[in-house]
Amino acid sequence: MQGPGGSNFNFTEKDLTGFKFLKVILPMLSRLHEQGCKRDKAHNRKLHFDNYAAFVLLYFFNPIVKSMGGIVQASTLGKVQEKLEVSSTSKASFSEAPTVFEPDLLEAVVKELAGQVSVMKHDGRLDEVPGVITLVDGTAITALAQLVGQMGLGSDGKANCSIKLHTRFDLLRGVPVAMDLTQASDSEVASLMSHLEPDRCYVKDRGYACFRLFQGIVDVGSHLVCRVRDNSAIHELLDDRPLSDEAKAAGILSDQVVWLGSDPKYKELKQPLRIIRIACKKHKKRAHTGRGGPEQDEFLLIATDMLDLPAEVIALLYKSRWAVEIFFRFFKRMLNCRHLLSHREKGIKIQVFMAIIASLLIALFTGRKPTARTVEMMQFHFSGWATDEEVEAHIAKLKKQAE
Repeated sequence: MQGPGGSNFNFTEKDLTGFKFLKVILPMLSRLHEQGCKRDKAHNRKLHFDNYAAFVLLYFFNPIVKSMGGIVQASTLGKVQEKLEVSSTSKASFSEAPTVFEPDLLEAVVKELAGQVSVMKHDGRLDEVPGVITLVDGTAITALAQLVGQMGLGSDGKANCSIKLHTRFDLLRGVPVAMDLTQASDSEVASLMSHLEPDRCYVKDRGYACFRLFQGIVDVGSHLVCRVRDNSAIHELLDDRPLSDEAKAAGILSDQVVWLGSDPKYKELKQPLRIIRIACKKHKKRAHTGRGGPEQDEFLLIATDMLDLPAEVIALLYKSRWAVEIFFRFFKRMLNCRHLLSHREKGIKIQVFMAIIASLLIALFTGRKPTARTVEMMQFHFSGWATDEEVEAHIAKLKKQAE
């Protein structure tokens, strides 16, 4: 494997510790053991889906294991074989393996693990919100697509230069509950429409401002909080509500119940919506960088179907949406976009799912949102530089802070 400056070096069993942190996930992964074995009539397959996934986790948590070659070398070590319940593998087997596995089966593991993460410390006003507060957003992963070469073709028939992760994030648990890897040109609205669930409160930015999606969320038995265009048309004003002192203090400028949209667009909705106008700092698009989105006026318009929730809580919900942006920064570091274990589409998806699972494991162990510092502490432990007691002291400190 490659060491600093490109030099080669080997590692031994003493360099690999910390396997007890993976014990909770191995039984869940074991359910996938026989998946992909239908074509193996001779029963010769040694690298099964759960084995492959366990090796990817080892790659995430141990900084010594930096590549597919490192995983292959680690697979020859007795401790790795015992603790991860795997056997040795070869580069050819590891490279070929993802072609027979179905990455989407890991979604069930993600959901089960996410369900074990406790609700974290938060603003008590959020307890008034009906349903699971689910932040929705997408982020482009250009580095992955560049490494792969392409992931399908864009609408112009050319290779995609970017891949997008469509994410649904549980705000109160501080963890993602699902991530879908698609071409960057794929619709964010269509992605969410195909995964709507009841008893959730979906919090979204204006890229998801679509009447068809709004109605789909209501019809499935969930709620929405979504920014809409500052110049959104209002067909009819039904109620102009007085503002409480709390709402004014939160920067609320108006609170109205309306039929949203122009004629006949408003007819796509079966019920009126509530539009809350929130003061904000005006800014212009950063044209020199190509980022920053459209110019922003001195207010935001937030649409919701929740007519009885205090206006300041609606504002708080939208403000909380930035938690998913913070997670994206962590996730990209955790995913390590500079290196892929597989350049096959299924292999990339497995790596993404296992990065989600790694993030969930950190949240489960620490009782806190996953952070770079905690990842580093666990990596110190996996590489033998931190003792069990030091890691447990770090986790205990985090749990105390979360109380």
